[in-house]
Amino acid sequence: MRYSNAALDAFASVFERDGMVLLTQHFQKDTLLQWRQAFDSILEQRLLQGETAVRGANRHYITLPFAGLFADERIFCDPDVLAIVERVAGDDPVMCQLATDTPLRGSTYQDVHRDTPALFDGLPETPSFQLAVNFPLCDVTIDNGPFETTLGTHKMNAEDAMRAYVAGELPLHAIPMKLGDVMIRDVRALHRGTPNNTDWPRPMVVIGYSRSWYFRPEVNIDVPRDVYEGLGARARRLLRHMPRVDATDTVQGGESYVKFAY
Repeated sequence: MRYSNAALDAFASVFERDGMVLLTQHFQKDTLLQWRQAFDSILEQRLLQGETAVRGANRHYITLPFAGLFADERIFCDPDVLAIVERVAGDDPVMCQLATDTPLRGSTYQDVHRDTPALFDGLPETPSFQLAVNFPLCDVTIDNGPFETTLGTHKMNAEDAMRAYVAGELPLHAIPMKLGDVMIRDVRALHRGTPNNTDWPRPMVVIGYSRSWYFRPEVNIDVPRDVYEGLGARARRLLRHMPRVDATDTVQGGESYVKFAY
């Protein structure tokens, strides 16, 4: 592990306050550049086939195949990331998502939204139950579509948070990131994607982790049986509720995670 228990506790404390925390230069750049090369081919073919989930004008969500370099335990079983996840979302979490969000030139501002509804209508917000771990496959600048988020709204009632945002009481913060940076966030925080004004795609990987009992059927990972058999015990445990399949296609198939904004 890179961080001490005291440092991990501090990260969790920041997360509880803000709804997000950033680990700088955490993943190896060489590994992520290999991901980018493989992803570019998937993006090209999925765009040609019209098989992405559209997240706004020229903004595309694509599930990654859980195979080859994308099934890298050094990434999705990273001990520091999981230590923070467990501190804020409970022991024995489930990994439920491996995908990308990619704005292209011509993308626009998304409406400010949450990625999931509250667990219980009309009741105060609960502790964190679903997290997104994001890392880009390139540097993220003001020009190519940085993620914008509010701070602390993950613990606010959704209607109260939106009223405060509309009233100008909750500013949006752009989050530039370098290749290798990792963001861990609560998906209930009010946020939005911004335009990519460059000629190059800006892919952002998202790995979803949730509490052991939480399940959203539209979000899942098809895990090839041969890949699963080659994983370590920790990885298998994280993927215990994900469907096993004979093989996974690297470029074809529609997306089931269509409704994403709440």
